[in-house]
Amino acid sequence: MAAKKTTDYPVKQKQINEDIQTGKFRPCYLVYGEEAYLRNQNRDKLREALLGGGDKMNLQHYEGAGINPAEVIDMAETLPFFAERRVIVIEDSGFFKNGCPELADYLKNPAETTVFLFVESAVDKRKDMYKAVSKAGLDIDCETPDEQMLYRWITGKMKAEGKTISARAIAYFISRVGTDMSNMVHEMEKLISYTLGRNEVTEKDIDAVCANWLTSRIFEMTDAIVMKNQAKAMNIYYELLALKTAPEQILALIMRQFNQLLQVKEMTEYSANKGDIAKKLGIHPFVAEKLMGWSRSYQMKDLKDSLDMCLSSDEAVKSGKLDRIISVEMIIVKASSR
Repeated sequence: MAAKKTTDYPVKQKQINEDIQTGKFRPCYLVYGEEAYLRNQNRDKLREALLGGGDKMNLQHYEGAGINPAEVIDMAETLPFFAERRVIVIEDSGFFKNGCPELADYLKNPAETTVFLFVESAVDKRKDMYKAVSKAGLDIDCETPDEQMLYRWITGKMKAEGKTISARAIAYFISRVGTDMSNMVHEMEKLISYTLGRNEVTEKDIDAVCANWLTSRIFEMTDAIVMKNQAKAMNIYYELLALKTAPEQILALIMRQFNQLLQVKEMTEYSANKGDIAKKLGIHPFVAEKLMGWSRSYQMKDLKDSLDMCLSSDEAVKSGKLDRIISVEMIIVKASSR
């Protein structure tokens, strides 16, 4: 479950809505944070309002590293074409992590006919760009909502579709699909379609149509281990622990993955294709293809050693020789170092 935390998101969201309603826009906006759904929602809402429902002739969009600040400033100084303002959207630029003195300095006295909309997944509040935007405009942190906000949001989404869902079912839904809001919207759409003709959404419905988020995150963690991305694997592990996932459950799924990798490795050595592997293991061909790709990163001995390490760790935990949380950490570190 999402951890409780203090956030100024509702306040900033209200300020953005007021700017849109009054039509009095600030010189710049920064939409950032870990929750992509909220970032994209605020980006789209601001962009459409700033354009005033007109065409995109006065919209300039820059994305990714390597953006030329001088080019952006030159565009900002260009008068809009038969419109009130020019809108410049800059996404994932890295300016808010690495700094951009030219643009930060320009924002101290920008053209009155241009509004900047910056969209970033992460920022460093010590950098010049963050300080410049927070002083001249408005920044909003789109972090993952807390438990209470998620409950209200899910209830509201369901109510808008004529559905009711209990607090217990919401808790089960979140535990099943996780707290990524884009994924939650997708899973809610499936539930709404599945329950066509009746009002209440139940835990049984969630079991029937919602993907198991935990299994998909374990897949992602295993992928990170195979790709030697130890930091990502550890981050996912800590995220799972924060969501009250039992280390034993995580270990069991890691063991299952290594066991499947070992079986796939053995079958591919006998020229089995993904269809044969999928049928033999009872998995989707897409999953079989992914396991085949992962298995190529390992020698047979490495897979056997990794599986033995999981079994030994499980035995050590059960006998009280090793802490259950540390045991999985050790497996992730060792397996991603191979």
